[in-house]
Amino acid sequence: MTTAAQQAMLEKVKNTIGFIAALDQSGGSTPKALKLYGIDESGYTNEEEMFDCVHAMRSRIITSPSFDGKRVLGAILFENTLDRDIKGKSTARYLWDNKQVVPFLKVDKGLADEENGAQVMKPIPDLDNLLAKANAQEVFGTKMRSLIKLANKAGVDAVVKQQFAVGKQILAAGLMPIIEPEIDITSPEKAAAEALLKTSLLTQLNALTNDEMVMLKLTLPEQANFYAEIINHPKVLKVVALSGGYSRDDANKRLAENKGMIASFSRALTQGLSAQQSDGEFNAELDNTIQAIYDASST
Repeated sequence: MTTAAQQAMLEKVKNTIGFIAALDQSGGSTPKALKLYGIDESGYTNEEEMFDCVHAMRSRIITSPSFDGKRVLGAILFENTLDRDIKGKSTARYLWDNKQVVPFLKVDKGLADEENGAQVMKPIPDLDNLLAKANAQEVFGTKMRSLIKLANKAGVDAVVKQQFAVGKQILAAGLMPIIEPEIDITSPEKAAAEALLKTSLLTQLNALTNDEMVMLKLTLPEQANFYAEIINHPKVLKVVALSGGYSRDDANKRLAENKGMIASFSRALTQGLSAQQSDGEFNAELDNTIQAIYDASST
């Protein structure tokens, strides 16, 4: 890590109990996120206004007294959010300076077409510039998502190989990659896909050099503690879980059964929040949500 702040962030992620808030809905998922928050398509007339609305939603969450660094370890941001301010500071700096919440940046450009039961990431042509921008704002790490739909070894291996190749580029820039090979929770072969994924991940982890370390973001497994070997791997800083479409209660229940795994929830975090709520109602709902996710992450 290149700065004192980033070094302090590393220590926090390594040693503190908490979870990571996924506030990185991008262009495609933003209308759905806003609708769940109580703002439908009539609330904005173009993409810029849509991003204004979602930034207002994220700002309300981040500035809430319920959103605190004692329970929220980190937050994943969309690039558009990185370019915007909260109370006169860049969002990333506000998170760390004001909340002691570690900032991460989503860097992928979405998914390629399905092949061998999986979707690798589309190319990220401007990644070096994006990483330089992140470093300039003392962002700690990045996140990038692929999607596995079937237990097809060729598809799983392609996803994992690409994730680690890009991960090494991110490590070389001095940032911590969160590698996210999501398994679709509706997959008819979910458990079998998890077995293939674990084998593929361990192969790549064992090939990392002494000074390379990564984080992983994984779908909650069918079998409790299935990823224990990965959680305890010397090359893994932290394993975080995505909610993947499970309800918050289901996600928390599954998470609590997986020792050492912490949450990185998106929809399960914002579930129950609404633009129409008073600040008191909003903060109380967010406080209950954060506490429940924190408790599930503490096992």
